[in-house]
Amino acid sequence: MIKKDSPIPIYYQLQELLKALIDKGELKPGDVIPTEREYAEKFQISRMTVRQALTQLVNEGYLHRIQGKGTFVSERKIEQPLYRLRSFTEDMEARGMTPGSQLISYEIIPATSQVASQLNILEFEPVYEIKRIRLADDVPMALEANYISTNLVKGLTEQIVKESVYSYIENEMNLEIDHASQVIEASIANQVEAKFLKIKKGSPIMLVQQQTFLKDGTPIEYVKSSYRADRYKFMIKMKR
Repeated sequence: MIKKDSPIPIYYQLQELLKALIDKGELKPGDVIPTEREYAEKFQISRMTVRQALTQLVNEGYLHRIQGKGTFVSERKIEQPLYRLRSFTEDMEARGMTPGSQLISYEIIPATSQVASQLNILEFEPVYEIKRIRLADDVPMALEANYISTNLVKGLTEQIVKESVYSYIENEMNLEIDHASQVIEASIANQVEAKFLKIKKGSPIMLVQQQTFLKDGTPIEYVKSSYRADRYKFMIKMKR
């Protein structure tokens, strides 16, 4: 209900009302919402006020506009907390979603200077290069390239890669994964990223570089990922 005598701005009241409808599932992903005129008439407020509320919801990712068709409820973004290290598979399973991967390539290559630096090995030492599309409920979420030293993790096969690399490292190799560091930056999708993530070239993405370490501080993995910004967001808890 919109309260016109409230000190809370009307556009903000409408914005929060629509958020609540989306959060409760009364407005579902893919639903087209009423027009600015319809909302203005329903609540007896100005179209400019309605436009301000809808624009804010678009900016926050709750809604998206398709030219000539209208304004639609967006798919909910998957939230990944950054205070706990979990594999993509573990993270999706914890959310009740079905994780999946499409293997693009799996091969052993000589480490580039960048990869060698991240893994603390010599340049040209052999590393596994694993390129995958990571899926949640069959929807592409990220394009990922993993690099792991073959001298540290032996016997890694294509079949293991299709299941869970972390499980193999911990349960079969008896190596204890302890922590990771990440660098996250905003970017736009190039042609390759757009193709594999099924988005338009130039769409917003998040580039993530991650170093994963064992208990003794040895780098075990270097990962470069491109995440869909329309379906994924990262969360961090900070304490003063």
